[in-house]
Amino acid sequence: MADFNQADVQEQQDSGKDLVAWVTARCDDWRNYRDTNFLSDWDQYERFWRGEWSAEDKNRDSERSRIMSPMSLQAVEAYTSEIDEAVFGSGKFFSIEDDPYDKDKTDVEAMQTNLTYEFKKNKMRYVMQEVELLAAVYGTGIVELAVKEKEVSAPATQPIPGTNMAAVGTQTETKFVVEPKSVSPRNFLIDPNADDVNTALGCAVEKYVSLHTVTEGIEKGVYNPVKINSSAEDSDLEPFTEDTTYQKDKVKVLKYYGLVPKEYLKRANGDTEAEEEGEYVDLFENTAADDFSDLVEAIIVIANDNQLLKAEENPYMMKDRPVEAFRCDIVPGRFWGVGIVEKGSNMQRAIDGQLRAHLDNLALTTAPMMAIDATRMPRGASYNVRPGKTILTNGNPNEIMMPMKFGQTDMTNAAQAKEFERMFLQATGTFDSSSVSTGMADGMKTGAVSMMLGTILKKHKRTITTFQETFLIPLINKIAYRYMQFNPDQFPARDFTFCPTGTLGLVAREMEQTQMVQLMQAVPQDSPAHQVLLMGIIENSSINNKEQILAQLQQAAQPNPEAQQMQQQQMQLQMQDAQLNLAKKDAEVKKLQAEAQQTAVETQMMPQELQLKAVQAASTNLNPQTTDDFEKRAKIAELMLKEKDINSNLEIAQLQMSKKTA
Repeated sequence: MADFNQADVQEQQDSGKDLVAWVTARCDDWRNYRDTNFLSDWDQYERFWRGEWSAEDKNRDSERSRIMSPMSLQAVEAYTSEIDEAVFGSGKFFSIEDDPYDKDKTDVEAMQTNLTYEFKKNKMRYVMQEVELLAAVYGTGIVELAVKEKEVSAPATQPIPGTNMAAVGTQTETKFVVEPKSVSPRNFLIDPNADDVNTALGCAVEKYVSLHTVTEGIEKGVYNPVKINSSAEDSDLEPFTEDTTYQKDKVKVLKYYGLVPKEYLKRANGDTEAEEEGEYVDLFENTAADDFSDLVEAIIVIANDNQLLKAEENPYMMKDRPVEAFRCDIVPGRFWGVGIVEKGSNMQRAIDGQLRAHLDNLALTTAPMMAIDATRMPRGASYNVRPGKTILTNGNPNEIMMPMKFGQTDMTNAAQAKEFERMFLQATGTFDSSSVSTGMADGMKTGAVSMMLGTILKKHKRTITTFQETFLIPLINKIAYRYMQFNPDQFPARDFTFCPTGTLGLVAREMEQTQMVQLMQAVPQDSPAHQVLLMGIIENSSINNKEQILAQLQQAAQPNPEAQQMQQQQMQLQMQDAQLNLAKKDAEVKKLQAEAQQTAVETQMMPQELQLKAVQAASTNLNPQTTDDFEKRAKIAELMLKEKDINSNLEIAQLQMSKKTA
């Protein structure tokens, strides 16, 4: 049990009154602004998401049904699962870019490995899922970073000196951890003049914590010694609305991160040194800016709105605030964002109204009702109708009683609710698998479905990029800075550049897988492109042993040295055969050319041979005494030679034309 000097405790609290009053006054104004503008809407969005009926959500006073459509719940789950799968689905959600001039690459690998291990151990992905959920419901998700010094125990075995035995037990070591924790917008306050955490005057996280946690901090010296008690009830501080809240053994704690007057901070820490005397003029005295001059970044912890637990200047080396926020959709100039439920709130009310009208109409047309002549019924008789009941009447029952109902059930309300659901999906930008299947069943072409999916995928890509660039990477930077400061042995203090390595979301992945499967059907199996497509499909899948499958495919794609050598020999033999065939064909062509030349020469010599034969024939059996007979034969031979000459020239021309054509 810790004992403290009462006088010291009272003096410490008195010295911090000005600081407590300054911080609580700002937080009260910020809380009033937040509650006035957003709290009632947040309550409604939460009811839509959880499917809880409230009289405030009635569309008309005559409504009797209390049904709530699950459209908001479906949209929130689709949104959060898409971001979670796209960012964390591959197992590696960030990378580190190294300096191209850095020859030593081990520092980047060590930082990547150590940070990944710490993220897994501190449930980073689970915290991010909570942030995504809060952003989808309320419009803004917030993370607070807590730096703690923890004693970590692990099983260990140590040899016993002087023996061959070993002692089995636990080994404890002290280490610094950075734990991210999600914060509900109901528990967060911020300067309304700013649109982000870093540019605001300050921000605060106020929530109930267990009494033993604060007591332990006081005993260890983390908090100032104060006489702490349980706080009063405040239902607005609960993360979610409940019918009843548990109020025992809990304390309201406000953690303020931001700028405070330096004078108040020094006074709260017992620094009472007087200022240097001299003539000076205070430009901000008696003005509204007097409380905002000479500010310093600090961390202030206040319990029950009036007890100062801690006041210190920002201890982090980068002087950054241990808070980061993500907005589902941005409203320029405003910190609080727009969530998925808010986008579809109008359509949610319309769907609920149509469904309730349909059920109210169904109750009137299906529940049995009776029209009864009350004057002819026994006094005190019960008019309720149930199977097997005996009804007493004063006269003929056919004349006294008559079953009745109000028309037929109107099915237009249910059909209109379906149309409102389609409009809800358009407003929220979420994906519904039933809408695609319905479109295909209605005859929608594949191109139209692809265009519809393309619009949805563009919205998902924009959301994932916003999550990574504006929230995830700044958060990783802040966590890395704290590990560098408090655990420099494992996390060397260097300027690393962190980059997101998110993959495709669920919808985009399925669409891409379908397209790649269709491409594989068009590409032959022996084509190199077929192997590339197969590896791409496996890499984009979510199977557990895809690394082993990819390794086997890569190994199969690598050529075998023996097979490669045999293939080279076969190629050489084929080249030799091709060269021999080419030489053989070249020889045949030359032979044909020589024969053609010989034929041409013989053709040219043929007219001369014919002339000699004609002369010889003309001179054969010639009577020298008969001159007339000789002349006749000479003329006949000359005519025959001319005819042969013409035919020979014609053959030569035809041969030349055929050679040109060949």
